[in-house]
Amino acid sequence: MKLIATECRPPQPDTAPQPRRALRIAVIGSGYVGLVTAACLARCGHAVVAVDSDEAKIARLADGHVDVYEPGLADLMRAQLVAQRLRFTTGIQAALRDVDLVFVAVDTPGRSDGSTELGAIDAVMRDIAAVVRAPSVVVIKSTVPVGTAQVLQRQLDEAGDSDAPRVLCSPEFLREGTAVADFLQPERILIGDDGSDDAAQRLLLAAYAPLVDAGIPVLAMDTRSAELSKHAANAALAMRISFVNEIASIAGATGADIEKVCDGIGSDRRIGRSFLRAGLGYGGSCFPKDVAALRETARRHNVRSDMLQATERINDRQRCWAFNELQRDMGSRGRLRGLRVAIWGLAFKPGTDDVRCAPSLALADRLARAGVRLALYDPVAMANARAALAHDRHTRWAESAGDALTGADALVLATEWDEFVAFDPDAVAAALRLRTVYDGRNALDAARWTEAGLRVVQVGRPILPPSARSLRLNLAAEQRARRVPLRAAGPLDIAA
Repeated sequence: MKLIATECRPPQPDTAPQPRRALRIAVIGSGYVGLVTAACLARCGHAVVAVDSDEAKIARLADGHVDVYEPGLADLMRAQLVAQRLRFTTGIQAALRDVDLVFVAVDTPGRSDGSTELGAIDAVMRDIAAVVRAPSVVVIKSTVPVGTAQVLQRQLDEAGDSDAPRVLCSPEFLREGTAVADFLQPERILIGDDGSDDAAQRLLLAAYAPLVDAGIPVLAMDTRSAELSKHAANAALAMRISFVNEIASIAGATGADIEKVCDGIGSDRRIGRSFLRAGLGYGGSCFPKDVAALRETARRHNVRSDMLQATERINDRQRCWAFNELQRDMGSRGRLRGLRVAIWGLAFKPGTDDVRCAPSLALADRLARAGVRLALYDPVAMANARAALAHDRHTRWAESAGDALTGADALVLATEWDEFVAFDPDAVAAALRLRTVYDGRNALDAARWTEAGLRVVQVGRPILPPSARSLRLNLAAEQRARRVPLRAAGPLDIAA
């Protein structure tokens, strides 16, 4: 590995970066990664054409409409359209002519066995082989299995021309919700290059010049190491999440407080506090897919992957946390039928409308199959959740967080959006018949919500005893309930 730049001075967010020279760049694939890459490279001063086979999507993008929810992306893209540094097209071969760099950012979905579907990349490479010649460079942004860049390089070399472009690998490390900042102010830039000279690498660095000039570290290595680095980085973060959730299970069984435990171990600088947050587990499009892909890579090379498999098992188990707690409180699975539960949050995390592998959807599906009547709400992910969840006549799609509480017995916090954390607990207590909240993200101020008369169940944390005020509120609520007939299902007592 070669460290090209070492001093880290992130660029000032209000200062538009300027390249040493403007490059002509094609970005193939206008999904999440491709769109962020295209918009940010245009902001770096380059002339960028973004390509996608979906004509309707390209028409919307050309009009300034972004399909995904990503803070700052729509404004950035529109600004680059106005500056005429960014354009969109479905014509891939025309877009590839006379470009300096081709970034490949097409989707590489995972299969059920953990392997990766590379059909989209294969199709793109056929177009590249027909049009692109050295000294132009092809850069793989898509997340691909180890060895893919070398296979693609052989395909281009065998296409018949002696001037085939060089294939580099430059993995993305974009987090949904902060993708624009992650591209323009990354912690590092990885470049995988198997060439005998650094001409292709220098061209790619010219595209990243404003970032490199600002002191962002650049790590150069072979393509296999770069490809493995991407999978290993996401697997390491997923492992931390599963680790802290397993410790949370132990904390819950022993009466310890996982938040205090995380403070205790996170204060060790060798460990740190990042990604030590107990909850419902990880989701999204990256962690589940990349852990599975790395496990499959290990299997194909006859290497054991015990830690990766344990990471997946723990995460699958953690998705059931709220269901198990609710069932334990009700006394049996049978008593769940007819219960009314509100779920706040459907996106796999705040700041995105992505519901892929979201723990909330797995929870909603399991509750619905147990006969629970659901009221679901998310501030931005409702459309995606509707498309992902099987329609059930007992599921209601709420108009707001408050609307979801109407008629509910209990509440599950599945995604820690700010509006949920800041919600008035007195209003929640007044709405919930059983006055119980299952905080699947340990995001609520348990003391404040308990003071409002609620029983707050959190992951790996002791349940706080009711205060004098909460006891008075609960007594008053019980007295009111005696004057109001309960539903046919009858009262459901929760054990203290």
